[in-house]
Amino acid sequence: MDQPIPHTDIRVDGWIGRLPPRLRPYALLMRLDRPIGTWLLFLPGVWGILLPDHVPAKQRVFLIVLFGIGSVVMRGAGCVVNDMWDRDIDRQVARTAGRPLASGALSMREAALFLAALLLIGFNILMNLNGLSQVLGASSLILVGLYPLAKRVTWWPQLVMGFTFGFGAPLGYAAAANHIDMALGTLYAATIVWQLGFDTIYGFQDMEDDARIGVRSTSRLMAGHARLFVGTCYGLTLAGLLAAGYLAHVGPGFWLALALPAALLAWQVWRLDERNPATCLRLFRFNRETGLAIALAVLAGTLTR
Repeated sequence: MDQPIPHTDIRVDGWIGRLPPRLRPYALLMRLDRPIGTWLLFLPGVWGILLPDHVPAKQRVFLIVLFGIGSVVMRGAGCVVNDMWDRDIDRQVARTAGRPLASGALSMREAALFLAALLLIGFNILMNLNGLSQVLGASSLILVGLYPLAKRVTWWPQLVMGFTFGFGAPLGYAAAANHIDMALGTLYAATIVWQLGFDTIYGFQDMEDDARIGVRSTSRLMAGHARLFVGTCYGLTLAGLLAAGYLAHVGPGFWLALALPAALLAWQVWRLDERNPATCLRLFRFNRETGLAIALAVLAGTLTR
């Protein structure tokens, strides 16, 4: 089983280690060694694609495949933007000091050219969606560009991350339904607070380094109140999902199947220990399974309409 190298979650073994040395830094820059971020970007899009009524099954499948490819590309682009902004900060944090820009494995010029290539691929994927989705997708680039600034000006960068990474939910809904309504809005709200909760858990790993260099975070702000804060976020997530399901007129399968993600979210809160970075990382990663459980609940609601 592959293990992370000491003091970082960067994985340089496994299939990444078998890449040609010249390509390896680009794969690490995209975080291809850690696909959890791609899953957490992709899954809200799946929720949005599955939620609206009167969408042909073939169209849903096509959109899910397209969003899967787009999630890999755009998550990679977001990581490049983030590391370009944060390279000086990353050098001072043990977990991130080995990132390609922070370590000097890649130059800023190489990163900029690579970002342009990723955005070009993303643009071509976006052109396969309807006009409404194209407008929404293009507007999301503003959030991608601004997110790395959040930790410099606010104690709530994880909330900004929620708006950014959670944008797949309204984009997926608009791509499937070709309209905007309150079900879309409540689903987006649920996604934002879900991501605020799990990214706060993730941020507990860097508490000492962040305090030393003056980086603001919701994790530092909520130190000592971790379970209460994350539990509130996850409770609001469930409330938003319930509202979205009601407004989208899902079938009874949704209400029954939602018990599983509710239990998984409660388990995370119960297991949370902000002083244990390894536990925080495991809980953060566990949100892939939680997101898949939510997707199954939405699918059950769609199939039982």
